[in-house]
Amino acid sequence: MDRLTEMEAFATVVDQGGFTDAAKKMGISKSAVSKHVSSLEARLGARLLNRTTRRVSPTEIGLAYYDRARRVLNDAGEADALVTSMQSAPAGLLRISVATDFGVNHLSPVLGEFLKDFPEVNVTMELANRYVELISEGFDMAIRVGELEDSSLRARKIADTTRRMVGSPDYFERYGRPKRIDDLNNHKLLHYSRQSSGNVWKIPAPSGELRQIRTAGWLSVNDGQSLLNAAISGLGIAYLPSFLYADALEQGLVEEAIPDLPADIQGIYAVYPPGRFTQPKVRAFIDFLVQAFANKGPDAW
Repeated sequence: MDRLTEMEAFATVVDQGGFTDAAKKMGISKSAVSKHVSSLEARLGARLLNRTTRRVSPTEIGLAYYDRARRVLNDAGEADALVTSMQSAPAGLLRISVATDFGVNHLSPVLGEFLKDFPEVNVTMELANRYVELISEGFDMAIRVGELEDSSLRARKIADTTRRMVGSPDYFERYGRPKRIDDLNNHKLLHYSRQSSGNVWKIPAPSGELRQIRTAGWLSVNDGQSLLNAAISGLGIAYLPSFLYADALEQGLVEEAIPDLPADIQGIYAVYPPGRFTQPKVRAFIDFLVQAFANKGPDAW
């Protein structure tokens, strides 16, 4: 007989306190339940149940076996439920964390298309310029730009972006244009606040090394769009991703500060908690993002 069926019959007899109620619970005959339990006892070579005319109770060995058997049965039930859920249509609440800059300018415009394709999914999107703790804060996934700090998370790249230093034509006319990285020490730099490295830019040099530049400016703010607006207004030079400055560069509102420097290409990733299986709603949304941004980046935004 099937080992799991024997376990289930025995555990159900213990749970229900007798063969009759166990048979009703399992939807089989009382004699079938009895045969399963007897087969189990014969295979194990031990008596698991004390049987009297009034009641049925587990022996000491039976009680110990019940604890383990119940765990096995619960795990088996969860495994079956997992397979069912993995094959089911995407549904339920999907909580997403995304940086304000990318969320407002690029994710929000395509979100409606996803919701039309998957009407059983409800999305809650939090725009936050910070690294959220996905598991402890209850998020299903996040979209992050640049080097991934938490290596325990699973990640899939959805696009690339290029970081460049940009300033307005008016700024360069008033203060001159830097020709080398060292010239930035004499310019007003617009910084992104709350960076773990502080007001430091890591810039790829022609030699291939990363140069670190730390220079004060008129403005530090935790929002990339505000930095772009400040650069357009002539307040200084900002170091921004192409998904923010591309339109302004094309319109001539900003120009590259040092065009000859190597491109600083960074990945844009969908990250989600580790595990062997990905929830259908998360998998569907990531697949959607990869398709939605297939023709984007590094500079084409």
